[in-house]
Amino acid sequence: MLDTSVFLTNANSVYAYGDNDIIVPMKVLEEIDKHKKRQDSVGSNARTIIRIFDDLREEGSLYEGVQLQEGKGMLVVRPSALNVHAYLPDDLSPDVPDHKIIATAMQEREKSPDIDVVLVSRDVNMRVICDALGLPTEDYNPDQVLASGEEVYTGFTEVLVDDGVIDTFYAGSPLELPEQEKERLHPNQFIMLKSNINEGRTAFTRFKNSVEPFQKLFNRKNVYGISPRNKEQTFAMDLLFDKGIPVVSLIGSAGTGKTLCALSAGLEQVLQTEDYTRLIVSRPIQPLGKEIGFLPGTMEEKMAPWLTPIQDNLQFLMGNDKLMLQEYLDRGTIEMEAITYIRGRSISKAFIIIDEAQNLTIHELKTIITRVGEDSKLILTGDIEQIDNAYVDETSNGLTYAVEKFKEHTLGGHVTFSKGERSAIATLAAKIL
Repeated sequence: MLDTSVFLTNANSVYAYGDNDIIVPMKVLEEIDKHKKRQDSVGSNARTIIRIFDDLREEGSLYEGVQLQEGKGMLVVRPSALNVHAYLPDDLSPDVPDHKIIATAMQEREKSPDIDVVLVSRDVNMRVICDALGLPTEDYNPDQVLASGEEVYTGFTEVLVDDGVIDTFYAGSPLELPEQEKERLHPNQFIMLKSNINEGRTAFTRFKNSVEPFQKLFNRKNVYGISPRNKEQTFAMDLLFDKGIPVVSLIGSAGTGKTLCALSAGLEQVLQTEDYTRLIVSRPIQPLGKEIGFLPGTMEEKMAPWLTPIQDNLQFLMGNDKLMLQEYLDRGTIEMEAITYIRGRSISKAFIIIDEAQNLTIHELKTIITRVGEDSKLILTGDIEQIDNAYVDETSNGLTYAVEKFKEHTLGGHVTFSKGERSAIATLAAKIL
């Protein structure tokens, strides 16, 4: 039995359970209907699942059961339990939709004692109530690529080598590592070579693939006015200036410099070297806390509050010259776009930065990445510990998904920032609060 939250997360969830039968309480259909006019991914899922049910209705009776697909189970719509109190304690109000859905599951289990009935829900409290009532329950996590946020790929590893290897590497000789070491490396993963007799002696390199040799990293200085302050920022610059890597992801807590590195590299390659024709910057429209309501004005005026942090960074890189920034904006050399209207676009030869990408769903991420055209580069930045989207978490958001899915491919590169550079207070706050 699938709860409303499951359908609003993924409209195709009915096809995710193999040959098991799917039961949909009538109350769930009523709850879905309340969300169909929303102009976001939840509303889109609501409308999609309603169409799926309508298509299935043409193949048979939803009341009697319709086979989903060949090799799949049946889908059945059940009326909600009439006497909720027959299945639930008096503590639980029969007027609460979740309680009616739980009672329907309990009723179904009573009707079919030989069949396992499991209620699937993304609502944590609903699962707790089910467990307290002895009803089997489980979460719906089709998009979870990791068990926890601590397991996210960092893009960096250490390799212990003989002391002489570091000397020969700095001298320009090709670096050779044992095959078992290479097998555990991912494309474009950064490596710190550490001497086996003196841990203070190190060298940095990047593993591209099993064919190309390891090379020393180029420490880029004065990238549109800034220079890397730590090894992670150096790694990021190496990826940001490599035209052979069209998708780069940068994860880090507040103040680590991920957005500033991406913007400075973008400005350098758009305005100085002209490797790209324009810099496009956007971010999900996801408020922190309670929304302030309707924003009047043109699309640019509506987007202004959301893009103020980006504008602050751009002005800083341009020496706080507001007129210069406005000139580039007027010319279209720098675009600050709304993700909402990216569908249908094909963006070529552009340096694209999506900030706060941890608030993207996987569906939104796929839509954005598939807009990237020839000779464009996409940068995803964010902090998976600061998620404002109620429908994703640190293991199921679009940024984490991109990191984990692209780590096996040479077209992607990733760096996790660990050291704060904004200020001492920002670094301490990110660590202890």
